[in-house]
Amino acid sequence: MNKYELLYIIDVSVSDEAREALVEKFVKFVNDNGGKAEEPKKLGVQKLAYPINNKTEGHYVLMNFESDASVPSKLSALMKITDGIVRSLIEKR
Repeated sequence: MNKYELLYIIDVSVSDEAREALVEKFVKFVNDNGGKAEEPKKLGVQKLAYPINNKTEGHYVLMNFESDASVPSKLSALMKITDGIVRSLIEKR
């Protein structure tokens, strides 16, 4: 099992309930694929370094997890097709 760090940005127009559902969705995805996700850290609304799709702010979420090497690519693909995710980055720790 490798250790990974996932940082993603949720669009500010997403409601609080939908934002919580997105956070839980990614934790559940890691756990369902044989990994072990830690409790995500919600870093709050922060200004983006540069505008993305005409947006200047986003809700940042940081999640550490352990999994097999195949899970990060699957998780990245899931995040790309999920509405409300502005950007995501997964790095091996």
